[in-house]
Amino acid sequence: MAVETYDYIIVGAGSAGCVLANRLSADPGRRVLVLEAGGRDNWIWFHIPVGYLFAIGNPRSDWMYRTEPVPGLDGRSLNYPRGKVIGGSSAINAMIYMRGQAADYDGWRQRGLAGWGWDDVLPLFKAQEDHIAPPSEHHQSGGEWRVEHPRMRWQVLDAFARAAALEGIPASPDFNGGDNSGSGYFNVNQRAGLRWSAARGFLKPVLARPNLELRTGARASRVILENGRAVGVAWTEDGQEREARCRGEVVLTAGAVNSPHLLELSGIGDGDRLAALGLPVHRHLPGVGENLQDHLQIRPIYRVRGVATLNAHYASLWRRPLMALEYALLRRGPMTMAPSHLGAFARTSADYATPNVQFHVQPLSLDRFGEPLHTFPAITISVCNLRPSSRGSIHAGSPDPAAAPRIQPNYLATAEDERVAIDSLRLIRRIVARPPLACYGPDEMSPGLAVDDDAGLLAAARQLGTTIFHPVGTAKMGLADDPAAVVDGRLRVLGVAGLRVADASVMPAIVSGNTNSPTLMIAEKAARMILEDARQAV
Repeated sequence: MAVETYDYIIVGAGSAGCVLANRLSADPGRRVLVLEAGGRDNWIWFHIPVGYLFAIGNPRSDWMYRTEPVPGLDGRSLNYPRGKVIGGSSAINAMIYMRGQAADYDGWRQRGLAGWGWDDVLPLFKAQEDHIAPPSEHHQSGGEWRVEHPRMRWQVLDAFARAAALEGIPASPDFNGGDNSGSGYFNVNQRAGLRWSAARGFLKPVLARPNLELRTGARASRVILENGRAVGVAWTEDGQEREARCRGEVVLTAGAVNSPHLLELSGIGDGDRLAALGLPVHRHLPGVGENLQDHLQIRPIYRVRGVATLNAHYASLWRRPLMALEYALLRRGPMTMAPSHLGAFARTSADYATPNVQFHVQPLSLDRFGEPLHTFPAITISVCNLRPSSRGSIHAGSPDPAAAPRIQPNYLATAEDERVAIDSLRLIRRIVARPPLACYGPDEMSPGLAVDDDAGLLAAARQLGTTIFHPVGTAKMGLADDPAAVVDGRLRVLGVAGLRVADASVMPAIVSGNTNSPTLMIAEKAARMILEDARQAV
């Protein structure tokens, strides 16, 4: 097959890749190739919101990664879901529209990363947004990223919000104005009861452009480097080795797991590590694959009485058809639900200037996503440390591109993270004990109220903790004198011309909330910088 040449090659059609494909192909004079290792979103459960129950843990839709044994979780190895489809994890995630806190981005700017403060990125969030609410200081309509209110409420979740208010966590009208303190129902990326993935919003509407080519089932094996410059990409498709050349830039948008993996396979990373795997060393960048940050969620489950939860709906053979009928006719009801319906942001102590924990309160319970709901009525009050101090890593374990990377999140590796975990569980108990929720007789299934000392609560956190699917930071953005930096403030890989990374892996520090929409913002900014640099080069 002849080797074709493009202006831009985008590796990964996940959330960030869909944005880049849309923006970079807007000029009909620029040829754009998008390589996606997964497939098309031609499965019903990619589009019905409750489909996350069937997509996570399914090899059709999930790469089925697993972590290394995590010391801080008593040596447990966790499932580590990632979307295996155009739209990436936005096709299987919780659909929560969340930006984080203004202080997160101002913190990036304070690291010397000009142009990444809250005032800089808010216009980018708004430019993408198509919010159901009237335009305001923080929201607007007309963009590709649809944002709506949830299409149902739950009595038990309303009770949690009232109980939280009695514990000093008031109602919040909007989590996305820079201060996400308080509680309320999450905004969701849906349109009229259907999931709104990045592929639906950004990629599929422009696939008819003659200058844009999408190849699915195309697993990138390496970035082709010549004389210190990225000049193309090699990949495997239908069992055949293929490659394409690039006259402009290669942009990695394969996510926090696969972008650092591909950098290492391409000879960019810690020299000793690469040499030990028999990989060439084109650029020694020891920060590649390091700085992994993720939100560890601790998931206490409470059985309840006298109030509806999704468990009962799902377990009942006669209610399931009614749920399906309600959805088919009205696009309402439990099938429109995000897994986390109600949110709350709070401080576990006065040591924190802004909320340091996030609650995802779910009117359901299950042992882990991908498994059936419990048959008894229950709620899950998941809580995660928004700004963990523990750091993990993701690295190639083999020179074989088809081999999964080695993922070590290293949760609960610091005394600070242990303290937040203990305090989080105590805060949950105080909320549950308040009258609005206590009237439903909540029964803590694990660890149980008999466990009340710090050691016991920490042990419970180690057993209950799991990923909430927010890995970031493995190709850290930083200044040239930062030994851990992988890309600069314009997302260019340090010391390699013609190569950028533009996804969640570039975050120097994790944002205080869900990470999908911040990833879209990063891609929006990357596209503008790429086009700006191209104009200046002419």
